[in-house]
Amino acid sequence: MRRKFPWLRSLIVLGCFGLVISFVIPLLDRIIQIYQLVAKSSPILGGFVVLLVMGVLAGLFFVTWRYINLFHSEPTPPHPIPEAPTDKIEAAQDSLEALERQVEQIQDEVMRRSLAEQTEQLKQNFVRQELRVVVFGVGSAGKTSLVNGLLDLSSQDIASKGEVGATMGTTQLGKVYAPVQFQNLEVPIQFTDCPGILEASALGNDREQEARKIATEADLIVFVVDDDLRRSEFEVLKALTEIGKRTILAFNKIDRLTKSDREMIHTSLRSRVLSFIAPEDVVAIAASPSPITLDNGEVVTPKPKIQPLLARILDILSYEGDELVADNVLLRSQRLTEETREVLSQQQQAEAEKVVEKFQWLVVGVVFATPLPVVDLLATAAINAQMVVEIGRVYGCEINIDRGKELANSLTRTLVSLGIVKGVVQIVTTAISVTVVGLVLKATIQSVTAAYLTRIAGKSFIEYFSRDRDWGDGGIAEVVQRQFQLNRRDEFLKAFVQDAVNRVMVLVKQQM
Repeated sequence: MRRKFPWLRSLIVLGCFGLVISFVIPLLDRIIQIYQLVAKSSPILGGFVVLLVMGVLAGLFFVTWRYINLFHSEPTPPHPIPEAPTDKIEAAQDSLEALERQVEQIQDEVMRRSLAEQTEQLKQNFVRQELRVVVFGVGSAGKTSLVNGLLDLSSQDIASKGEVGATMGTTQLGKVYAPVQFQNLEVPIQFTDCPGILEASALGNDREQEARKIATEADLIVFVVDDDLRRSEFEVLKALTEIGKRTILAFNKIDRLTKSDREMIHTSLRSRVLSFIAPEDVVAIAASPSPITLDNGEVVTPKPKIQPLLARILDILSYEGDELVADNVLLRSQRLTEETREVLSQQQQAEAEKVVEKFQWLVVGVVFATPLPVVDLLATAAINAQMVVEIGRVYGCEINIDRGKELANSLTRTLVSLGIVKGVVQIVTTAISVTVVGLVLKATIQSVTAAYLTRIAGKSFIEYFSRDRDWGDGGIAEVVQRQFQLNRRDEFLKAFVQDAVNRVMVLVKQQM
């Protein structure tokens, strides 16, 4: 395709070129005239004058270029974001190091010690000598029989702690077995028989919560069912996989079904969980086969059929064991990080509110001593800019006083445009006791109003910095409006005004 000639661009370039020529030619002519005029008396002086004029012109050009560059300079590039580690073990270690740094910032000694202990426990997961397999499912699915069958296949004696209920035959508490060694696996496996889930009654709910907690600390979960998945089981199973838990679905009690029913249910299970569990991780087993009566009347109990499940467990742990441990540590460290961040957020909130309280009462004294027009209080008082700087520092944001003034001025304009300043004056005037009269009344109203506006501004900046210097979708106006509404409740307003008036009265007595 033939390209069109850029007529418009060519005309613009020619026009600019002609404009430059029309400026340069007279300039050169004037420089020659200056040289000829001075050279009549001294050629050397004439050359010096020409060089001086050309230097001045070059300086003017440089200054103009720099000035224009201020408006067209590229924005400061953001700090490079460190690449996320691709290795899960490295990612878990990085997460723990970051968690330790955050925990050190917590001021509450009891909370800091508690979180530090939990962090240390997570660090120990990297050096522990066993892999944790949790057997999970409803109480009647045959979990305990499965664990006993798996332990029988090991070549070592076992020791356990916990309690197995004799009456119902169900596990009352999470039963943790001593690690057992299997062939073809370098590290031993520690099995945990979880409490049954989805049991009615308050006790059943407690067991379910305990089971979920134990399951989240597992490296590998074996979820046991004895039929097609019920909706409640499906939701629990999916929730465990969504938080990153490697899971095997064990279809138990297949000996009690006909071959056609067994195949139908097995196929259905694989189909329903296909989006989050691979088909090879849905294994059919018979952990405790029912006795069979032979034709001669002899009763025979078949051997458990759990070898396919054990083979899958060992295969996964052999190839993915280290990564599963790292996944476990990473998941738990992320949860602990969220808890730590919440504690730090509350700590920063408390510190920032102390800053606001300090400046709101400081403003009372400043304004009472040198009254100013109410509308200009926040815009002209450097004390409010300093408040912005200190709030920013609480949230780890170092800004200078000039930037603090810009932010304070911006918020002041918002207060005025929303009519909040006028509204605050009316609120304070109505709330102040009629016993404050004369000139003192005017100074008191201005002082209390200034303190109230400073509080609204400070609270707004707390929200701004806590969001990483972001006013949110609604902008500064929405934040300011919300803080105004939150700080105009009757019970708070009465206490605030009374406190402010008491401080003014102290200043009045000091002046008398």
